Amino acid sequence: MDPMHIALPVVGIVAVAAVTFYAVSFAELREKSFRNLDESDDENGGFSSSLSSRGRRARRKAEKEAKK
Repeated sequence: MDPMHIALPVVGIVAVAAVTFYAVSFAELREKSFRNLDESDDENGGFSSSLSSRGRRARRKAEKEAKK
């Protein structure tokens, strides 16, 4: 048997194993990243919309009225 007949399948198996390893690693990193993003949103109260500027205006108005 020619050594090429043995080496080619071995190289193919090693290549598929490497691609699988990187694909699984990337999927785990992405999942961890999304999990961290969700946890940080929970800590910060999530996405703050334009309601924050309305809240600031309402707070300033209340402070002005309280001073009077």
